[in-house]
Amino acid sequence: MPGQLSLEHPDPDHLHIVLAGNWLLTEVPAAAVDIEEHLQGEARTRKISFDSKAISGWDSGLLTFLARVYRAAGPRNIEIDPAGLPDGARRMMALATAVPPKEDTGRHGDDVKVLERMGLIALAMWRHAPEMLRFLGEVTQSLGRLVRGKAQFRPADLMLVTQEVGPQALPIVALISFLVGLIVAYMGAVQLAQFGAQIYIANLVGLGMTREMGALMTGIIMAGRTGAAYAAQLGTMQVNEEIDAFRTMGFNPIDFLVMPRMLALVLVMPFMVLYADIVGITAGMFVSVTAFEISAFEYYQQTVRAMEWRHIWVGVFKGTVYGMLIAFAGCLRGIQCGRSASAVGAATTSAVVTSIIWIVISCAVLTVVFFFLGI
Repeated sequence: MPGQLSLEHPDPDHLHIVLAGNWLLTEVPAAAVDIEEHLQGEARTRKISFDSKAISGWDSGLLTFLARVYRAAGPRNIEIDPAGLPDGARRMMALATAVPPKEDTGRHGDDVKVLERMGLIALAMWRHAPEMLRFLGEVTQSLGRLVRGKAQFRPADLMLVTQEVGPQALPIVALISFLVGLIVAYMGAVQLAQFGAQIYIANLVGLGMTREMGALMTGIIMAGRTGAAYAAQLGTMQVNEEIDAFRTMGFNPIDFLVMPRMLALVLVMPFMVLYADIVGITAGMFVSVTAFEISAFEYYQQTVRAMEWRHIWVGVFKGTVYGMLIAFAGCLRGIQCGRSASAVGAATTSAVVTSIIWIVISCAVLTVVFFFLGI
């Protein structure tokens, strides 16, 4: 039998709601939808009670109806007596009314002004700055203990993490570096061909890959791959209270979990950058040989004439800095992770975004510094 609803008034200020039948989401009576309008017209009502003895079955349709009643009764200070409801529905409504709604729930992005958003971002950065500085201090202390040989550090962990962030990342780094070298070569060739100077594709690709693109693209790849993995791993351990267990057993999580990950990425990044440079330069050679009739030997000779060791070291240095920033951001967001599954996802996203922002900023700063130093 479909759900049925009847309203009774034992007293002038008392509304008694009698429920019967199947209160299913597909069979909610029309009167249930109008309950809010009815309560608006009942200005004298001060108490609502229920009788659900005749209900034969219910699902979220009953809960939706009850939510309407609670929502209409709240602003009018109407007392609700849930004693007559089914046990499950009574517990669900008690849980729903016990948790206040989030402040930003239901707000549309257009309602928040641009200046307000900027202010909220600035306040969030100000609040998180002490945590970041504290984490930086803990990492610095851990590094000092490692140098003195007093850190709770296992070399086997370092080797395992190095395997994960280094050799296993070579295929994706090779693919992206080859495509970037290909793009740079074709992009430069369009302009150089106007002057018959296609041979200088080697200069463009060689210098571009070694000084900027090799390190930058490798850093972005590692931010999305390794930085996110660090945040997810440590965040999951935070959710499972494994990090708390480490502290309880006397292990320092920074020494045992963070330091191997940071050292592994910092040690691997220079080699990954050199690998990306070689693959990108090879891609430029491929374009020159196949599309512009430049022999491989000519391309090689021109690359050697254009390249200097300082260009290579600039790229390697930038890659090492990027590795430090990626490892720091990933571990920081993982340690800061909350205690829920959604917090792990938020920490992972934040680690990637933070890493990429720091990489781009540091790239700009280092490029300007090297320019003024004449390097």
